[in-house]
Formats: sequence, C-alpha cells, structure tokens
Amino acid sequence: MENSGHKDHIVVLGCGDVGRRVVETLTYADIKFVVVDSQVHSFESADYDYVVGNATEEDILIQAGVPQASTIIVTLNDDTHVMFATLISRGLNPDSTIIARANSYKSIDKIYKAGANYVAALPIVAGQMLAKMTSRCIDISCKKMDEDIMLYEGVDIEKHTITHSDDLANKTVADISLRHKVGCTILGIEREGQIITDILPSTKILKGDIIAVVGGKEEISRFKEKYVKNKII
Repeated sequence: MENSGHKDHIVVLGCGDVGRRVVETLTYADIKFVVVDSQVHSFESADYDYVVGNATEEDILIQAGVPQASTIIVTLNDDTHVMFATLISRGLNPDSTIIARANSYKSIDKIYKAGANYVAALPIVAGQMLAKMTSRCIDISCKKMDEDIMLYEGVDIEKHTITHSDDLANKTVADISLRHKVGCTILGIEREGQIITDILPSTKILKGDIIAVVGGKEEISRFKEKYVKNKII
C-alpha cells in the first residue's frame, strides 16, 4: 500500500537484503513504518506503507514522512547514497534518530559526519541490529523475541573467529552464557558463507564460525580479555 501518512513512525530507506530484515523485525513488533525503495518489485505483496522512489531525493523523503519520523533507518547498498540520504534526512528532521548501515568500514566516519546517530558496518548483524537499535524496538520487539539486548550510544561490536582451541567452540549459546560472564550478547554468526541471525539458547558455536558480539566498551574489553587476547590460533 502507498504511504497513508504517519507521525512519529519509522522510515526505512532501502529494501534490499538488509532492509528486508529490518522490515521483518518491525512487522513482527507491530511498529508502524514506511519503506522507500526505487524498485517497485521490492514491494510485491507488501502489506505495509511504502513509497517508490530515490531515497536521496528530498521530495521522496518528504512523501515518506521523514520530517515527522521518530527514527530513520538507512540500509542502502551504496555508501555515497547512504551519506546523501542521511544528510538530507538530517536536514529535514534535526530531532530524529538516524541509524545507518555502512557497506565499507572506510565510510563510517563520513556517515557520522552526514548526521547519523549510529552506524553499523557488519553485514552479519546489520538487519536485526539496526531495527533493534530503535528505542521502540527494544521495548517491543526484543521482548516478543524473548531477548533483553540494550543497544545504546557507545556500543561496540567485536567480530571473533572460532578456532579449534577456542573456549567457545562446540558449545551452545546457553552454555557459553556470555551475557552473564562478560555482559555481551551474540547477535549473529557467519558460517560457511551463510548468515545466522536467529540466535537461540540452543544454537551451537562451531569451529570456523565468525561471531558478532555486541556490548558496551567495558563489556567488549572483558570479552577480548577472556576470549581473544590469549587465543591460540
């Protein structure tokens, strides 16, 4: 359905792989949102509000309700477009929270300078993390998914490759209990080129996995001290 007009809603710019994951999470949480994408086929069978158009054009962003949005999530595939969309969105709505995905680590600082409040650069967690970084998602979606992740300014993300001698290898998320031991949470796993974002207590961490761990600076430091610093490769 076309955008029917919202206030204090969430605007998602881009409906590619990452954008679709955000949409899934927001839909699950029953949060009102509008999606912008230039490809009309992205909205086949869509049962949510959307605008077909270029997310770097001011009139399209206005049509999507960016000036009234509480949160804007930028998931475009090109970092130049991410920067422009962020810059224009910030100009239209100085008070909104802008969360953006960087496709390259080199773009992170530029996207922050364009006006983003948060920038995530790890494809392994980008979709669900970007959605969960909205305060309303923390309150609603994470409770529904029986999680208690709190993402906040100053959050750090650590990518860690599991080796045969790793203390985390061949253990379930429940057995590892990172949240209890160091205050961190596993948000995603990359395994043989596949991304796993539905992390359950029964999910087993295997040798060769790349895990994405999120936490505050102190918590990430504790994680590195316990699991990374003295790792034997």
